[in-house]
Amino acid sequence: MSDPHMSDPRTSGPRTSDLHKEVSELERKSATAARLFDIRRIIGGLFVVYGVIVTIAGVSPSDADLKKAEGVHINLWTGLAMLALGLFFLVWMKLRPAEAPAAPETDPGPGPTPESGAG
Repeated sequence: MSDPHMSDPRTSGPRTSDLHKEVSELERKSATAARLFDIRRIIGGLFVVYGVIVTIAGVSPSDADLKKAEGVHINLWTGLAMLALGLFFLVWMKLRPAEAPAAPETDPGPGPTPESGAG
């Protein structure tokens, strides 16, 4: 008695090809998602935005702000440092793009392995 869920080996050719196309499409989408949600993009973008805001605030500080900071343009220097760090993250992301994680290898099972020295 044959199992109705088993496929006929003669008709498995097109199904294998369709499965291969589907797997390739999923791998491509996974790589795109990995690049899209790269944490370096988020961190770099936030540092650049906040760096620009703090740098603008530090370009013309009030006398009270300078007195509090003992004459140091702290907002300017902090803003420039944040801007530099954000740009570093964005350049790093551009030079070394994220790759999708590799598919896990299948485990051959509980049998003896060649490395175990069985025999």
